[in-house]
Amino acid sequence: MKKSENPYKKQLLTKIKNKTAILGVIGLGYVGLPLAVEKVKAGYKTIGFDMQEKKVRWVNEGRKYIGDIIDSDLKEVVDKGLLHATTDYSFVKDVDTICICVPTPLDIHQQPDLSYVKNSTENIAKYLHPGMLVVLESTTYPGTTEEIVKPLLEKNSGLKCGKDFFLAFSPERIDPGNPWYKVRNTPKVVGGVTRDCTKVAAYLYSNIIQGKVYPVSSPKVAEMEKIYENVFRYTNIALANGN
Repeated sequence: MKKSENPYKKQLLTKIKNKTAILGVIGLGYVGLPLAVEKVKAGYKTIGFDMQEKKVRWVNEGRKYIGDIIDSDLKEVVDKGLLHATTDYSFVKDVDTICICVPTPLDIHQQPDLSYVKNSTENIAKYLHPGMLVVLESTTYPGTTEEIVKPLLEKNSGLKCGKDFFLAFSPERIDPGNPWYKVRNTPKVVGGVTRDCTKVAAYLYSNIIQGKVYPVSSPKVAEMEKIYENVFRYTNIALANGN
């Protein structure tokens, strides 16, 4: 017997296709702000969330504070009312998809500090609604999406991942200052908790960026890809700086 298709999946894919989905980005730093601008340029109304009131004010004034952002691009999307920033997480209830782009600095034990990820996840869970897509982009260790983010979302919302909402990991691949590769033309890796999660998340990014989107089998694979990429980058830097 053929398994019935998730109605939330079909609904969200249609919204993404028709550009009627409202997108959200948590963390308006060097990863989140360029991503938010690209989402708007791709045709989607976008809400940016950040706890720093200064950043929120600057975004809403159309003032850039990230080097990779073009002043005119930011001002244009803000003036048109397509990008709005806020510190109020209750607006999560209005978005169809949301990307978490918060910092994961190393703690005193040289382990990722996931406090920003956990705080963002808990704030999302308060307003998580059926049919919503959540994507973690913050660099972290394999297992974070399924072992930390998923349980927090399910416990605090009462919704079931893969059935009521979709969850995936897609590592940020920002190379600050790179004049050739930006958000729009950099390939993306996407791994969802379920096949439907992967499909929805991959479809979202394929409608935002021009770079190729590579779906993988799980969030852990996508999380490991980012770790591997960072190791490769740091090794090259060390070799280039060596005597």
